[in-house]
Amino acid sequence: MKLLVINPNTTASMTAKIGAAARSVASPGTQIEAVNPAMGPVSIEGFYDEALCLPGLLTEVAAGERRGADAIVVACFDDPGIDAARSIASVPVLGICEAAMRMASMLGHRFTIVTTQAISLPAMEGLIRRHGMEACGRARAAGVPVLALEDPLSGAVAKVRTEIHRAVTEDRAECILLGCAGMADLARDLTEEMGLPVIDGVAAAVKLAEAVVGLGLRTSKVGGYARPAAKSYTGILTAFAP
Repeated sequence: MKLLVINPNTTASMTAKIGAAARSVASPGTQIEAVNPAMGPVSIEGFYDEALCLPGLLTEVAAGERRGADAIVVACFDDPGIDAARSIASVPVLGICEAAMRMASMLGHRFTIVTTQAISLPAMEGLIRRHGMEACGRARAAGVPVLALEDPLSGAVAKVRTEIHRAVTEDRAECILLGCAGMADLARDLTEEMGLPVIDGVAAAVKLAEAVVGLGLRTSKVGGYARPAAKSYTGILTAFAP
């Protein structure tokens, strides 16, 4: 089984961390390919970054399917471009936020997403509503830039840990979702420290992708995820014409 894990930002060190997290939970025989686009933002914080990451992300989705990927994981907790990616791919496409929320819903009654910056909260709150989890889910920000997670001297991890403690105390969270793919390497240690499930969306999406592929299922092409109709695109988007 070949799983393509796409970091939609262009920071290669984060891609390497994400790839390592994916491989650490993948089943024997599952091949993980972790990539990032050649164009786009170095980190995704807010709706503008999310929008501008999409051309690079969709380029990697199409290329990955051509290389024979059996499923694709979009490794950004905003789940950017998931609907567009599912429209151009026949193989399953999973977002790490949706995967983490689905898994949390089977492990506890309440969960809190702990993300990086407050600018990302509306996107995550929107995903909570989209997936019908308003009754059990909420989101918090630790107040750290995404790229600070790449610097062990930044103090970012300590701030994330502090916000998790607040979520457990103030939200009565029974599960914590790490709201950034750049936190993927923290999940196991924090699960042991906190005494409750701390879920990395990359790991959750990899295991769910393996299950979907194992069942022989693919993205439906009837209705909303039908392939885009052929038409002309102009300007710098000419190459993206269906």
